[in-house]
Amino acid sequence: MIVRFFIGLDLKVSWLLNAIALISSLALVGLMLFLVVARYIFGWSIIGLLELIMLFGMWLYMVGSLIASRKREHLVVDFLQTSIRDRQIRRMHQCFISLVTLVITGFFVYLSYRMLAWGLRRPQHTPGLSIPLWIPQSAIMFASVGCSLYALRDFIQCVIGYHPEPVIIAESNQQDIR
Repeated sequence: MIVRFFIGLDLKVSWLLNAIALISSLALVGLMLFLVVARYIFGWSIIGLLELIMLFGMWLYMVGSLIASRKREHLVVDFLQTSIRDRQIRRMHQCFISLVTLVITGFFVYLSYRMLAWGLRRPQHTPGLSIPLWIPQSAIMFASVGCSLYALRDFIQCVIGYHPEPVIIAESNQQDIR
């Protein structure tokens, strides 16, 4: 019952993240194209357009990191992971990596919270459109919390043995796992 709840929640979050990424991508490309056409074809200088591009870019990059964390497709160094042949040692290694990731992402949540809180106490705005800087900073907070939750998911799944094997497995040992 609880597994169905989390699977349904994961599908809804996945849809939301993909929608935000799509909207941010379209806005980023559209605004960048408009900026180039306006500047080099019509000779217009539009104030604040780069600020909007920066805003959508921040959300696109941060949501992209969440999508990669959700799919477990973020950057990894897998040299040691692929050379471990014993299943139990591989599982302990994966749990250790998951724990370190959880601690580091927890630290990122703390840092992004401090940055956002500082930005709210001392409000600053962009020069052209007066967009509050806490809006792009909130993308960093959103991504750090989301990545921490996915790191917690990975750690719990590793501890209970739900996904005990790493994504990349030593080639000579694949027959033993199946």
